Amino acid sequence: MSDIERISPEEVRNRVQSGNAILVCAYDSDDKYGKMKLDGSKSLSEFRSGISGIEKNREIIFF
Repeated sequence: MSDIERISPEEVRNRVQSGNAILVCAYDSDDKYGKMKLDGSKSLSEFRSGISGIEKNREIIFF
């Protein structure tokens, strides 16, 4: 797990708002996503259904 980068909430916000990253809730349950949702985030099911349309160089941040 040494290749996992931890970043601050402020940095996450900057990357997502600038369009450089996608924020994805890692919970498999849409119910849990509804409870843990952050502004600008996608549920895991939304992410999976749209994965083919994501640019290969786009950063994906899971929480």
